[in-house]
Amino acid sequence: MEEGEGLRQRRPIRPQVITDENVVQESESSSTYSGKVFRATFTFLALMLVVPSLAAVCFLESPIEPQPLSFQVPPLMTGALEANTKLRKAERLYEGQLVGPESIVNIGDVLYTGTADGQILKIEDDNIHTIARLGTPPCGTRENEPTCGRPLGIRVGPNGTLFIADAYQGIFEVNPVTGSVELLVSSHIPVQGKKMSFVNDLVVTSDGRKIYFTDSSSKWQRRDYPYLAMEGTDDGRLLEYDTVTKEVKVLMGGLRFANGIQLSPAEDFLLVAETTMARVRRYYVSGLTKGGADMFVENLPGFPDNIRPSSTGGYWVSMSAVRLNPGFSMIDFLSDKPWLKKLIFKLFSHETVMKFVPRYSLIVELGEKGSYKRSFHDPNGEVAPFISEAHEHDGHLYIGSFRSPFICKLNLQDV
Repeated sequence: MEEGEGLRQRRPIRPQVITDENVVQESESSSTYSGKVFRATFTFLALMLVVPSLAAVCFLESPIEPQPLSFQVPPLMTGALEANTKLRKAERLYEGQLVGPESIVNIGDVLYTGTADGQILKIEDDNIHTIARLGTPPCGTRENEPTCGRPLGIRVGPNGTLFIADAYQGIFEVNPVTGSVELLVSSHIPVQGKKMSFVNDLVVTSDGRKIYFTDSSSKWQRRDYPYLAMEGTDDGRLLEYDTVTKEVKVLMGGLRFANGIQLSPAEDFLLVAETTMARVRRYYVSGLTKGGADMFVENLPGFPDNIRPSSTGGYWVSMSAVRLNPGFSMIDFLSDKPWLKKLIFKLFSHETVMKFVPRYSLIVELGEKGSYKRSFHDPNGEVAPFISEAHEHDGHLYIGSFRSPFICKLNLQDV
């Protein structure tokens, strides 16, 4: 046998050379593996959390049953609507001395308003006096608002008394001298089979015979107005109270958030703000078209609240929120997405949702036929936020608010 026969030839064992490249490759391999493990673990945990949450959301009840709505593209802020900061020239009055002066009237130079604590206030020579209270304390919280009372629209009658729409209780007449209070129309008595859950604004004829008023909804109360606006409920009504016969009747139904109301100078028609739809309807109360209704102005740049007469024969329309131009309108965006509205209100309270509505105060003067004459703006609501009404008196606009702790006063000569 030859030398080495039967023996396997072994290859020499070469020493392994460890380089930085090897370390990097191993590190990358390990990192890739760890990353995959992390992602898989994270995905698993996320699914374990999200899936039950989504399932729970599906079983949650939404407080609203929204209806699909259709809006036109909002008007451009040009011409009479051109954006400005004229409302910022307003002066704040009585700051911290009253809360939520929704509506304002005057008898001579004396102002009257109703506030969030159920009081009717008299403002004379910069002094504030309580002349009446419509509800009973305590006040100040959402829970006790119905018993506290919430005066909204206020008007002066031909005999110098005050007529007031209380959101929860109905229509009152208050003597500003004696402070006596009389309930004329109770919200607790149904009208044509439907209760009045949200009495809003009113206007009185020059002879005092008729009181026209709005009931925003038979379903939602004032404290839940975001639900009413977002649901698009069409149960708002325009009503008439005859002070002689004591009868209440419905003039128009099917309104989506019936709000501010105003008689024409000739008292032949009424204007009614339909807040959710960003428009103003017209209802004829006399003449050949009595009982008929049409559109006075639609596709407003914002969501109208109270309507009040201007000294030029037109109307002041106040809006505390504008639409897509120049801001963002949640109502416009969600109008044709009822499923998304339901989801949002399953997850968040209406107080939280309203925080996402951009502040933008706007007062528009409409002509006698509904054309835009001029507008006053306060982007971001820096001086006059949450406006509800513009009451003209002696060359000034006294600007009410459903929330702010002051009244604003704008000199019309300055704008």
